[in-house]
Amino acid sequence: MNQFQGYRLIDAGSGRRLEAVGALRLDRPAPGAEHFTRDPGAWAGAIAWDAGEGWHLAGGTPAADVDPFVIDVAGVAMEIRRAGSGQIGLFPEHALHAEWLRAAVRSRMADADQPAAPGGAPDDAPPSVLNLFAYTGLATLVAAQAGAAVVHVDASRPSVQWGRHNADLAGLAANPIRWIVDDALAFVRRESRRGRRYDGLILDPPTYGHGGHGRTAWRLEDGIAELLDACAGIAATDAFWLVSTHSPGWDAGRLARPVASALDLEDAEVEGLDVALTAESGAVLPLGAAARVDPLASERR
Repeated sequence: MNQFQGYRLIDAGSGRRLEAVGALRLDRPAPGAEHFTRDPGAWAGAIAWDAGEGWHLAGGTPAADVDPFVIDVAGVAMEIRRAGSGQIGLFPEHALHAEWLRAAVRSRMADADQPAAPGGAPDDAPPSVLNLFAYTGLATLVAAQAGAAVVHVDASRPSVQWGRHNADLAGLAANPIRWIVDDALAFVRRESRRGRRYDGLILDPPTYGHGGHGRTAWRLEDGIAELLDACAGIAATDAFWLVSTHSPGWDAGRLARPVASALDLEDAEVEGLDVALTAESGAVLPLGAAARVDPLASERR
């Protein structure tokens, strides 16, 4: 499957990335793009985003509003909008995990050789998956499409509403997905008190979180171990884990270590991945790291 049917990375460099998303050509910040651009001419006419300026054209002219549009990413529909934060409702690198995630879900279904029933899960209880810092729902929709019952948690109400809209667009509105606006750690602690257990956990924590409304401010450096330990308390014995971060300074090895510690594993038992996309120009754009664990993976070989 082409995971990026509606998305292309054209070039990257000088702290920026040039993307084609549907009919839009966008120029956005990319701190990991420390090299020079490979195709300078391709950037002309792109809609750029900069803090303090918002979306603008060359010379600082404000860019005209564009109606939201839908693209296919990893086999699910995602609505793209130019948000005021410079985001577009998609972290395209998450699509790199889609096939791994589908396989992890299906190996936990009652009959792993049978595809998920259209519009829903198998007759038996479907695998339960918790997606924290779930944003607009790409991983949620991939897991739901594969047959999981998903709990989607994000502290941003607009992001959760966006995710629900994406589920409608993807034809997954009837699938068992719970949409929850909450602080990730607070939710996990409540689930632990309820005795809940999950067959899979997906986490994509930010570098920083502002807190507010009774929530404690988040800093990845300080909070990741506590969060992973709490999640381990609600994980089923053979649960799969997909943990990712976009934070500078966190490579695959550094991220894998706290995951291994929380799960009482050796570092080598955690699959650490340095995540990057290669542009059409040949430029490589580093986009963080991921750590994956699936105790049932050997049964699929």
